[in-house]
Amino acid sequence: MNIEKYIDEYLKGYRNYKNYWNYEDGTVLLGAKQLYEATGDGKYFAFIEEYLKHFITEDGTIEHYEMDKYNIDSINCGKILFFMFDKTGEEKYRKAIEMLMNQLRSQPRCVCGSFFHKGIYPNQIWLDGLYMALPFYMEYETKYEKKEKYNDIINQFSNAQKLLYNKERGLYYHAYDEAKEQFWADKKTGCSPNFWLRSMGWYLMALVDTMDNMSIEIFEQYKKLEGIFKQALSGILQYQDEESKLFYQIVDRGDTVGNYLETSGSAMIAYSIMKACRMGILLREKYACKGMEILESLLDNKLTESDGKLHLTGICQMAGLGPETKPDRDGSVEYYLSEKVVNDDPKGAGPLMMAYGQYLQLKKEME
Repeated sequence: MNIEKYIDEYLKGYRNYKNYWNYEDGTVLLGAKQLYEATGDGKYFAFIEEYLKHFITEDGTIEHYEMDKYNIDSINCGKILFFMFDKTGEEKYRKAIEMLMNQLRSQPRCVCGSFFHKGIYPNQIWLDGLYMALPFYMEYETKYEKKEKYNDIINQFSNAQKLLYNKERGLYYHAYDEAKEQFWADKKTGCSPNFWLRSMGWYLMALVDTMDNMSIEIFEQYKKLEGIFKQALSGILQYQDEESKLFYQIVDRGDTVGNYLETSGSAMIAYSIMKACRMGILLREKYACKGMEILESLLDNKLTESDGKLHLTGICQMAGLGPETKPDRDGSVEYYLSEKVVNDDPKGAGPLMMAYGQYLQLKKEME
């Protein structure tokens, strides 16, 4: 399959997205982890190990990491450390996990109890941040603590549902400002004005990964997350493009000039559906084909060859809200459609790898 050729080339030529610990590289590491679990191929493990050599010192310090910035994005890359500690038993990974958990212990919070997205974004909850932090937090609680903080984690998802969900559209806004002071925030609701695809993708992955990391015996809390996940998935599936099976950058504005079928968010939805099928959250008979057809459409429509190389196209490079020094990042339709569309960005390639890992395992299990 072309996807295997693409992934091989992508990992062989991979260069760190930034020269410090970052969430973008984390998506690629997690993709490699899931492909290792699906195939047992040591090249994926070797890729992870080689990357971490440059960041994790023998005493467990994470190089080039600034905890006092309270950037929730920085937690994402740490998810791979649980896997590495389990596989190798090397204490440096356990110590690095503790370093990241210490940030979460002191992370500033909104009055409602949810983490600030970043120190420079006070009083703000972003869907992105739920993915970056909460699966990590849940895995830590399940493996190393007494599950006493489960309520804290579930509460942060409940806050998102209460504060960011639009019942009429069946979708979640990108972000919420508890202080209702930000120029992008609605003065009554505190929400940003539109529904950005990748933020919804982050949210669905946050839910399914958090459930995967929690003890199902804590039944009431597990079912709470399951209900939130099913509601969010049902909402976004209403807006799936019938012909391509993919999703638009502005989810509910498929007819808007300049809107486009975006790769990273579509891959995240495919991943979330297939993983939820494997976990028994969704009925395989109904949903497995939906997840698979999204991935297969991505390969047909977004994986293209030029100059003798395969490229994953149609990826929104970035999108955010504020701060005041960036007034163009106002959450408008025009803003989201103005951001660069690029090839091979890890925010697209990583989720594609994750989705393919789930695809391989799901097919194997169904056979």
